[in-house]
Amino acid sequence: MSITMVYDLETIPDVVGGGRLLDLTEHSASEVAKALAERRLLQTQGASSFLPHHLHQIVAISVVVATSEWVKVWSLGDLNAKESEIIFRFFEGVQRYTPNLVSWNGTGFDLPVLHYRSLLHGVVASRYWETGDQDAGFKWNNYLGRYHHRHTDLMEVLAGYQSRAYAPMDEIALMLGLPGKMGMHGSEVWERYQAEDLQSIRDYCETDVLNTYVIYLRFQYIRGHIDEARLKFEEDRLKAYLLGTEKPHLLTFLKAWEKGP
Repeated sequence: MSITMVYDLETIPDVVGGGRLLDLTEHSASEVAKALAERRLLQTQGASSFLPHHLHQIVAISVVVATSEWVKVWSLGDLNAKESEIIFRFFEGVQRYTPNLVSWNGTGFDLPVLHYRSLLHGVVASRYWETGDQDAGFKWNNYLGRYHHRHTDLMEVLAGYQSRAYAPMDEIALMLGLPGKMGMHGSEVWERYQAEDLQSIRDYCETDVLNTYVIYLRFQYIRGHIDEARLKFEEDRLKAYLLGTEKPHLLTFLKAWEKGP
């Protein structure tokens, strides 16, 4: 059975690792985060305070999983799940089901962050790292190969792997009549996390991954992997699922989607 797993993650500054790096282990989380941002601004000559991949801590991973029989969206672990558990659950899904992974900028951001945090927590993921040594089928199609299809980074593929053509997911979603980002923006995650509002972060991440999944369906259509009838079926199936969840953020997404541009 073919399984597609579209994923997205939300991060905050790694104030523990950053505290060690800057010798600020006795300072508050806010102070360390501020120091990291200031350091990054110096490194980029004021261009950006966005931290490098190894200084991000994962606080949410949301997925849309689709099979021939069902589709579902959820966030891995519960509200109290530690980062190590969230990462373990992600790679456990890869290990057990070998899904086709789909992302928006996963190659450029999500996967490198997952790599560094897996290294930190010692999360074993042999299936994910396979490149043909144990399974010959992975030699020419694995999760790590940029031009392979076990992992499809929609941002890269649609841009023809040209960085000058990269586009924000939100803008592509809106262009296609999808809701786009809802409830918040990625830059607000740290603030919401400090306010102990992890639920809104997870809700936001789930709507992001829903946008990405529908974009992926449209991509599958233009590349000839599904026809117009199948595209409509898949979108209608997703809408029916969202309606049945009775979850406010998913119903809001559905309402905005059905309203259209």
